[in-house]
Amino acid sequence: MFTRGRSRAAAAVALMGAVLAAAGCNPGAGATAAGTSSSTADHQAAESATPSPSSTPAEVAIAPANAASGVLPSQKVTVSAKSGTLTSVTVKDAEGATVTGTKNGDTGWASKQLLRPDTAYTVSVEAKGPDGSPTTVTSAFRTLKPKVTATYGILNAGMTVGVGMPVSIQFDSAVATKQMRAEVEKRVSVKTVPQTKGAWGWLDNRQLMWRPAEYWRPGTKVSVNAPLTGVQTGPDKWVANDDQASFTIGSSMISTVDMKAHTMTVRRGGQVIKVIPVSTGKPGPLTETRYGTKVIIRKEGEVTMDSSTVGIPKGDPNYYKIKTKWNLRVTWTGEYLHSAPWSVGSQGSANVSHGCVNMAPANAKWMFDNSKVGDVVNFTGSTRRFKPDEGIGVWMYDFAGWKAQSALS
Repeated sequence: MFTRGRSRAAAAVALMGAVLAAAGCNPGAGATAAGTSSSTADHQAAESATPSPSSTPAEVAIAPANAASGVLPSQKVTVSAKSGTLTSVTVKDAEGATVTGTKNGDTGWASKQLLRPDTAYTVSVEAKGPDGSPTTVTSAFRTLKPKVTATYGILNAGMTVGVGMPVSIQFDSAVATKQMRAEVEKRVSVKTVPQTKGAWGWLDNRQLMWRPAEYWRPGTKVSVNAPLTGVQTGPDKWVANDDQASFTIGSSMISTVDMKAHTMTVRRGGQVIKVIPVSTGKPGPLTETRYGTKVIIRKEGEVTMDSSTVGIPKGDPNYYKIKTKWNLRVTWTGEYLHSAPWSVGSQGSANVSHGCVNMAPANAKWMFDNSKVGDVVNFTGSTRRFKPDEGIGVWMYDFAGWKAQSALS
């Protein structure tokens, strides 16, 4: 509910006597006020002087209105001088953070950034009346308190990552509409050194990513800016913070898992450095390992594998629950590269796992120690396709297809 208030300002002139004039406010979207102006003279001169005409203060209008509440974060703060000119406009919250804006000649000002939800703002205006007399006007308002505050993060901040890791901005809940996703996308930016061709796209309604046209060049420095305060992401849901991050691209390490040959060939800088016997997922709709280009999402060390989390419940003949070591996650659906001493006899000759890449303990430890988040792992030789949103699937698209994932396309 909006509460409409009044802003008043007084005009005072030093004469033989004192005259006080007050101007009320417009009860509409903004407040209009005559500011305070003054002239001073020596006391003895004032006693003998002929009274001079009253100075004329500037008439200033401010929106949102003084004492307004429930103001949308998208509403612009505007200030206009209906008479006179604006000297300065400052909009601050209680912590002193300022809202940037642009002047329209000498008589107008408008904010150019969104407002923070559930925040009190003060507008301070200095102006000059038609005759040059100074005017000061102050107004205050508060933005709405949303039912839900949208939260998000920029992944891999401060890290050195592999050549396949895109910039990833991940929301904790859905950005509800394409229009809202477009608003997010318009406000975020990426800077790379050296300059790199790339594009934004959405894997789903929570994950916004920027990937280069080809794998990153090792040594590239990447900076991400996400000034998303005040962006709406759903019904009664707004973002309340900005974020920024940077990371560095490390050496190129690209592995290929050939599920028919039961091998994983590891290349660094284009050169083969190791060939590892593996066993991948056995045939079946829930166990066959997905083919496609994946990226190491996380290095997780020791993990308890529980098939009930991927649709194989306790009591099913294929049910399992076992602790594993040296885990490199490549999908959110439960596919890892890890140590599997129980399947060493099949590694290099048969696929017997429930979807993971099984390795002997020594090979798994070597792979874990030599891998980075963002390293690429290509999988070939199965009939079950890796879907882009099952992991970091940006490389399942050619570059034209990836650009089509933009909410601005």
